[in-house]
Amino acid sequence: MEQRKDAKIESLRQSGSLHPHPERVVDPLFQENEFFDRRDLVQVKYEMLRHVQHEGRSVAEAARSFGFSRVAFYQALRAFQKHGLPGLVRKRPGPKGSHKLTDAIWKFIEESLAANETLRSRELAKMVRKKFRVPVHPRTIERALTKRRKKGRQTEARKKRPP
Repeated sequence: MEQRKDAKIESLRQSGSLHPHPERVVDPLFQENEFFDRRDLVQVKYEMLRHVQHEGRSVAEAARSFGFSRVAFYQALRAFQKHGLPGLVRKRPGPKGSHKLTDAIWKFIEESLAANETLRSRELAKMVRKKFRVPVHPRTIERALTKRRKKGRQTEARKKRPP
């Protein structure tokens, strides 16, 4: 039984559905019934929404009982209305992708690498900061270069493939 719980926790963590504060869920449903798991963030949010929509509880009461604020309730409601259950899964915070590496910066990096293939990402980051006054972490450059190289290989493979 313990291994099954550990596997479920790991699965919830990987999917972004592990509730960071399961102890805040005080609704009797999650206290008395094994089917309902306070650690499952999607299940908790869904039940909170269902209690308001179909059982007539107030937003404030449901939010408090399920360990959320009223603001979080309305955010979950909008996400659910727009995306269904997948909308209740937490998304990674922060920017998605290398937003600082504009086309002009990429052109500069590519030209710099063409002129000197031995340049390291740390040196490239310093050069970008000096020329564009944009601080870019060397790891950002490394990731983006790796991604571009992979894309380049995929494109070349498609070109070589007969139609």
